[in-house]
Amino acid sequence: MIEIKNLHKSYKMGSNSLHVLKGINFEVSEGEMVAIMGSSGSGKSTLLNILGILDEPDEGVYNLNSTLIKNLNEKIAAKYRNKFLGFVFQSFNLINYKSALENVAMPLYYQGVSRTVRIEKALQYLEKVGLADWAGHLPNELSGGQKQRVAIARALASDPKVLLADEPTGALDSTTSYEVMELIQQINDEGKTILIVTHEDDIAHMCKRIVNLKDGIIISDSKVKQVRAKTKRICLV
Repeated sequence: MIEIKNLHKSYKMGSNSLHVLKGINFEVSEGEMVAIMGSSGSGKSTLLNILGILDEPDEGVYNLNSTLIKNLNEKIAAKYRNKFLGFVFQSFNLINYKSALENVAMPLYYQGVSRTVRIEKALQYLEKVGLADWAGHLPNELSGGQKQRVAIARALASDPKVLLADEPTGALDSTTSYEVMELIQQINDEGKTILIVTHEDDIAHMCKRIVNLKDGIIISDSKVKQVRAKTKRICLV
């Protein structure tokens, strides 16, 4: 599903250059649930931006679903993002003046899906995340956990090949975090490929594999025994 070979990325800082990624080799198979960990400055956000086709590497190869991601103009990059990827962010990134239903339907609008079908699909995904009754509510009328569920429904609405989650529980309390992770695990159980950037060890162990970055290189990459979020949540309560 994802194949990265010898990935390098540097940024200009005045007359100097900061080498952020230093030869990353990384593969993710369909249906995996992978946590990417690392301290600030390790390169995990840069890696996620490249995986999300929001930035380009200076060197290396990136194949996504057997498609070479290289030298794309913004129009093609946006097309590939909408076709292959779903995004979940720590800050939710919902449009404040649009209802939960309208937020979930947004990716389908950019795919050229008719309004009738958009609304139908958006309602289906809101029901999937347990928020069908909140379809008409604005983001400021929702709790943090509800906002993240809407964001997950929006990410899934276009049926992406890969779900990329950047600190999806970072703005939530522990109980709500585990509720959100329980939902993400259920989505993975259905076969969706998921990558989660997190600095939280307990969240990382709710994945099936943990990749650790340090100073722009992968220092460890191992499969782990997955901790089910439902069990953790019950223990908290």
